[in-house]
Amino acid sequence: MSAKTPQIRHIRETLLSDNWYTLKKCTYEIQRRDGRWQQQTRESYDRGDGAVILLYNQAKNTIILIRQFRLPLYINGYPHFLIEAAAGLLDNASPEERIIAETEEETGFRIEKIEKVYEAYMSPGSVTEKLYFYIAEYHDGDRINSGGGLTEEGEDIEVLEWEFPKALAAIKSGEIVDGKTIMLIQHIALNNILKGH
Repeated sequence: MSAKTPQIRHIRETLLSDNWYTLKKCTYEIQRRDGRWQQQTRESYDRGDGAVILLYNQAKNTIILIRQFRLPLYINGYPHFLIEAAAGLLDNASPEERIIAETEEETGFRIEKIEKVYEAYMSPGSVTEKLYFYIAEYHDGDRINSGGGLTEEGEDIEVLEWEFPKALAAIKSGEIVDGKTIMLIQHIALNNILKGH
């Protein structure tokens, strides 16, 4: 990987909040491409890294999604429950361990064999979080409970089994607006893992 490394100096951090996760204000100097140094101030929100997974069934040409309330979207004018792939923060576990546990908690499916797709930063202008993306094949017999998440964490999750063409159409219509979910659905489509028609 031939990534260029920025030249940064004189970083000063101010803690603005650690009520839920960590919000910091950072002032620093960065060397511009013309060689001059410029002072900048930015805020960054550290909520830890996470993992996301899309379950698919080749025989039925279906995927498993979840639907739940997301306050930041509601505040931003999105009035619906969000349809998304199962996901969660790592909480000091490995991405693989966490996503297997999260899948069972949220969807009710117990999976063992997962495939890592990629890693991505979802909102790098303000959030430190890196997401680990996975897919896994599921079968009806893998469902060991009804899912729904953890009540003590405020989760009230509806589990959805959709035919894959419906999910693709939902991206186009705006019914699915979650970035991580769109990325995984498109990965499934681009790699011909499921049929789009």
